Amino acid sequence: MAIHSISSVNPSVLSPSLEKKEISPSDGTGSFAELLKKSIDEVNRSQVQSDQMTEKLVRGEDVDLHQVMIASQKASITLQTTIEVRNKVVEAYQEIMRMPM
Repeated sequence: MAIHSISSVNPSVLSPSLEKKEISPSDGTGSFAELLKKSIDEVNRSQVQSDQMTEKLVRGEDVDLHQVMIASQKASITLQTTIEVRNKVVEAYQEIMRMPM
C-alpha cells in the first residue's frame, strides 16, 4: 500500500467545484450587470402588476380586494428594499472614496 503526500492529491478529483477556473474581471462584471438588470426588472414587474390590479379594481372588474392589497404591498416592499440597497451601495462607495491612498 502506497502512501501519497497531501500535495500529490488533485483537489479537482475530490470535488469538481474546487477546480481552478480562469475568470476574467469582465465575466464578473457581466454577471453582476445581469443580476442587477434582473432585479430591477423584477421590481418593475411587481409595480406594473400592482398598477394593473388596482386599475381593474377601480373599473369594477372581478378582482379580489385582498389580492390587490397583497400585490400593492409586495410592490411597495420590493421598491423600498431596492432603494435601501442602493443607499447602502452609495454609502459604501463614498466611504471607499474617503479612504486615504
